[in-house]
Amino acid sequence: MPRNISRVAVIGLGYIGLPTAAILADHGVTTIGMDVSERNVAAINRGEVPFVEPGLREVLQRAVISGTLSATTQTPEADAYIVAVPTPFTETHSADLSYIEAAADGIAAKLTGGELIILESTSPPGATEHLAQRILSARPDLSTADILVAHCPERVLPGKIMEEMITNDRIIGGLTPEAAEAARDLYAAFCKGEFLLTDARTAEMAKLTENSFRDVNIAFANELSVISHKLGIDVWELIELANHHPRVNILQPGPGVGGHCIAVDPWFIVDAAPQDANLIRTARQTNDAKPEWVLGRIEQALESAGTGATVALLGLAFKANIDDLRESPSLHIAEQLAQRAPDAQLLAVEPHIEALPASLAGFGNVELSGLDEALERADVVVLLVDHQVFKELPVSRLADATVIDTRGIWR
Repeated sequence: MPRNISRVAVIGLGYIGLPTAAILADHGVTTIGMDVSERNVAAINRGEVPFVEPGLREVLQRAVISGTLSATTQTPEADAYIVAVPTPFTETHSADLSYIEAAADGIAAKLTGGELIILESTSPPGATEHLAQRILSARPDLSTADILVAHCPERVLPGKIMEEMITNDRIIGGLTPEAAEAARDLYAAFCKGEFLLTDARTAEMAKLTENSFRDVNIAFANELSVISHKLGIDVWELIELANHHPRVNILQPGPGVGGHCIAVDPWFIVDAAPQDANLIRTARQTNDAKPEWVLGRIEQALESAGTGATVALLGLAFKANIDDLRESPSLHIAEQLAQRAPDAQLLAVEPHIEALPASLAGFGNVELSGLDEALERADVVVLLVDHQVFKELPVSRLADATVIDTRGIWR
């Protein structure tokens, strides 16, 4: 770690910021986490994790007990800042940088010169420059030579964050070579992967490219699933056979694409080059259309089942074995079905949450249910997320219901 950095502030204690802060502190770096949620800050200071991520609780508790990690609702003074705030998109699919701007404003007031500022939030090309310009506009007494600004995108998989944050290679893009080197030295406190230094815009684009690559390939699988269903073909058998070719590796289809990365990041490329990002746009539209196709299948099943049928919706998270509902196609399907089928009783089975999300809680025909009860009552069973507990379910328990398996686990 750079000799002049003894205290690090992590701005935003969500799914990326909190693990980053905990790992830094667990490696002996005095770390202060900042978040606008008083509830989350209080929980973190008690050593409690406000969301599910395997291995995080143990690391967090060690860091809090040792005194190397604390949390606050105010931007602290620090030698280095890591910004890990949300970057959603607007209704027009352009990037909403308001959270980054708010973080910049908070940081600007604390600077004395010489600080390292790292944007870790996934962001469109130019966002790191925007962050620096925002800070310098608020602090005309400082110049570009007085701060070091870099972009280091997170590249971890939810459910494996605590492992991959240490082992994965890191792309580090500086507004200057000195900024990139300083960021590399900070992450070297805990990261064992290779450090790949570049400029900030290339680093921003690299993260977007990684997720857009996956989105395009998932779109191919999802389009295959729609075509195969129309032709009476088992898409999972089809993909398995095709993947025996030595140069073919088709991904698996599902009910859509969710999460804070793959469902969002490609739009940043489309927004940056709208006349040229044709394939990326089409893939996004294909994946965004998949939940509606699944809803159509469910509605067909309800017509056969009759008025007042009960539907078990297995899974609300955006991927298996986590509680993250961000941009979840499964949650979108549940919301739309609750609205469009008011006479049906919907049993949402999500073993990783304790209460219905607010978007579902207002519907009188939706309840959070245990798996056993849902299977006993259901006329239609819809598998939306391949949680391990669903994979272990004997197929014989589904014999009395119409089954729609969007993940292919009960073939």
